[in-house]
Amino acid sequence: MRQLVPLPLDDVSPYDVYRVEQPTGFVRINMVSSVDGRVTGDDGLSGDLGGDGDFQVYRALRALADGVLVGAGTARAEGYGPHRLPADLAARRRADGRPAPAAIVVVSRSLELDPSTPLFAEAVTPTIVLTAAASVSNASAELARHARLVVAGHDDVDLAGGLRMLAEDHGIHHVICEGGPSLNTALLATGLVDELCITLAPVLTGTSGRGIVSPPAPGVALDLRSLCEQDGEIYARYAVRSSDER
Repeated sequence: MRQLVPLPLDDVSPYDVYRVEQPTGFVRINMVSSVDGRVTGDDGLSGDLGGDGDFQVYRALRALADGVLVGAGTARAEGYGPHRLPADLAARRRADGRPAPAAIVVVSRSLELDPSTPLFAEAVTPTIVLTAAASVSNASAELARHARLVVAGHDDVDLAGGLRMLAEDHGIHHVICEGGPSLNTALLATGLVDELCITLAPVLTGTSGRGIVSPPAPGVALDLRSLCEQDGEIYARYAVRSSDER
């Protein structure tokens, strides 16, 4: 993988490109998109779009984070499992003071989740479910045994309050959000996102599928922090400007 911005380099590691020093209250969104703005391929899943470089970025961003935030619908559709690290990234993560895998944090209002799936049953770091108080009664006893429930908000999930509780009660200060578009939109609308990381796949899907955010989405100004390329894929890292900077 070569870096184009901020400094041209012929061979870079995504772990180094995306690394931030001791982030506190740091939220990133990571998505892959086709050139025509779609986030899923022909099978309706995101995995069809990205190549090897996108997979390297995806693994590095997870290895750098304390928690992986995902909407329940995306977790079900993409067949999410627990965070697993290859040996090289596990070693770098340990050297950075993070010996355990990142927790997967599923945002769910309905709590229609299957605790027998690997996401819950095989997790080394217990999977966390971020939900609302009005939904807690929907949690099965088995889900309560296999997951940590974090309750924020009454009828709807309070993302700001939930992220604060994840940091204060579970040590999750650096969060990577992997969508879907509705969750991305909600995070951006409440000013909770610090960075947006996008892989631009060199393909036109020709479909009318979903984009990175769901309309109506807030207007957001971005500043380019880094730009890399491999096999025609572009990996862009943007800072999200705060409302008073726009």
